Parts: sequence; C-alpha cells; structure tokens
Amino acid sequence: MKETIGSVTIPEFITESGVRMKDLVQVYSAYGERRDSNVVLVCHALTGSHRLAGKTLTGQPDPWWDTLVGEGKALDTNKYFIVCFNNLASPYGSTSPLSLNPETGKPWGMGFPILSPRDVARAQKLALEKLGISKIDTVVGGSLGGMIACEIALSYPDDVQKCAMVAAPDKLYPQAIAFNAVQRQSITSDPDWRNGNYEKGAGPVKGLAAARMLAMITYRSEQSFSGRYMREMASGSATDWSGQFQVESYLHHHGEELVRRFDANCYLYLTRMMDLHDVGAGRGGIPAAWSRFAGKKLLAVGISSDMLFANWQVEEAARVASENGVTSKYDEIESDNGHDAFLIDFDQLDEMMRGFLHVRDC
Repeated sequence: MKETIGSVTIPEFITESGVRMKDLVQVYSAYGERRDSNVVLVCHALTGSHRLAGKTLTGQPDPWWDTLVGEGKALDTNKYFIVCFNNLASPYGSTSPLSLNPETGKPWGMGFPILSPRDVARAQKLALEKLGISKIDTVVGGSLGGMIACEIALSYPDDVQKCAMVAAPDKLYPQAIAFNAVQRQSITSDPDWRNGNYEKGAGPVKGLAAARMLAMITYRSEQSFSGRYMREMASGSATDWSGQFQVESYLHHHGEELVRRFDANCYLYLTRMMDLHDVGAGRGGIPAAWSRFAGKKLLAVGISSDMLFANWQVEEAARVASENGVTSKYDEIESDNGHDAFLIDFDQLDEMMRGFLHVRDC
C-alpha cells in the first residue's frame, strides 16, 4: 500500500476567537488513488497523528489505525482515497505551539491562540481544497477526532455525504472538562513548565507524565483494570514506598512513554480544544446544528464501558440528529476496554465501518 506524506500551507487563517495567523502548515498522509467522490477524511485523536497506516519511518510517528486502513480492509485503499491531517496544535508537524510565529520569528509557545474543534475542521477543509479536493464522501474520527469530524460535516454539509463519529459526543460534558482541567494543572504546576518557556526536549516532564497517568485511567474501565491487574504487585511490597501495584506500573509506563513523544504545551492546547467542543455553539443550539446535515448519513459509535464519553452521550447525539432530519444510526462496541476500545476492538469497529461505508442505507 502506497503512503504519501506531505504538507500544504494556508497563507492566512482567522480563528473563531479572531486571531489572524499566517502561513498555517497542515501535514498529512494519503493512501489509495483519488477518483471522483471516493475521498475519506480521517481525523485523529488527542495524541494521535496523521499517520494512519504504513511502515514505521524514522522521524515520523507510528501508524495507529493500520488494522482498518489498507487493501480489503474497512477503509479499503482499493476503493477510497484516504487522507488524514495532523491536527493543528499537535507536535507532529502541523502549526502548533512548537512552530515559529511568522510575525516574530520565535516559537509560538503559550502565545499560540486557543483553537476549537471548529477551527481545526475549517483548517482541514481549506487544506483539502489546496490539494484540489472539494467533496468528501465520508469523514471519520474517534474521540477528539470524532468531534472534529462532526464539525466538518456540520460546517460543510454540501460537501460531505456521510459522517462517522466514534467514541465522541456532540458536546463535551462537565466531567470530561474536569478531567482535562486536572491534567493541565499537573503540567502548569511543574516548576519546569516556566509559563511555557522551556527548551525543546526539556520542560515539565513530571507534570506531563502525571497528566497522562490520569488520562489513562479515563481511557480504560474498572473491568479492564480488574481483569488485568486486580491487586497484584509489580515489584516490592505494598507496605514499602518502593513497592508498586501492577496498575501503578502500567500508569507510570504510559506517562513516561508520552513524555518521549509529545510536547507539554501542545497537550495543554489540545485538551482545551476538546473543552470547547459544542456543535450547537453559534448555531442556535444542538438540534439546529444537526438540521444542517439533514438528508445526509451519520454513524455514531459508542463504547459500552466508556467512562470518558459515556455511551449514552453518543447515543443522545444520534437521537437528536435523527430527530432533525439526519439518517442516523447508533451502534456500540461491546467491550471492557473502556474509551480505548476504538483503538483495540478492531473486529467490531471494522464490521460497523464496512456496513456504513459500503451499504446504501445507514
């Protein structure tokens, strides 16, 4: 399977908050051959990247949806031209707090504007147009990517036929905002954060690791932790501070792994981006927002054990969409893996995506 990695530049971009940005870079990967009306746009999650599939490449993030993208797979590269952009504010090449501000010649840092999922959606649509693509057959995304996918569909209903939002609601609920707030507090309380003015490769590594540890708790479920670890020790004794339960060791591992590949300021901006997700904002409310997509198709996929974006939140989005003219279907991944099931239980998601992409009726 051929993978093309490239970038496009948007000369000028004005955010929802009114900040004017110049020379906005959007890095992307593309798979398959482009034909009329066969474009599938995939939007990635919080710490994901533009690389959906392919080989591990030096200097590039690892692929994350290889099981679903390729010849004969749900996102079949024999049928579709699949594009994925690195989200703005992510550290994998698109414009972010790590990038140089063309106005100052210095890294944006915490001077970077706060972006919403709608900002990211608009930037990706403009980047597609730079590639000569105006129409999208299907936009797909999971978690934060599902929020961005939803915004692309509702912002450009004349150009999008179908939307699949996986493990994502149509607005962020207070508990998820609270989890994000604690993660950001972990980072900004680290003395090495220095108000965001830290050297590349240094910075608040303890704070970022702690933020990721909390996030990992929300990405899994009680059933998952109990089934894998229960109360087993990874090392030492629980009566000694050097001892670690297996679940502690798991969380520390993922905190350390993220520090090696991600940036703390980017993490701050991306979690705040998620907080701003509300498709009804500026559109007269959520029912009115969904009515913009009337006559089109929506697949909303929840996860039975998701504690971050509970299944009822996703099902509610599908119900409101249906009540406002969208041909909508709710489906659910039955899994103990929690929110991360959309990255683990590929067999169930593969079946759902095949049905949605290849069958005429939702």
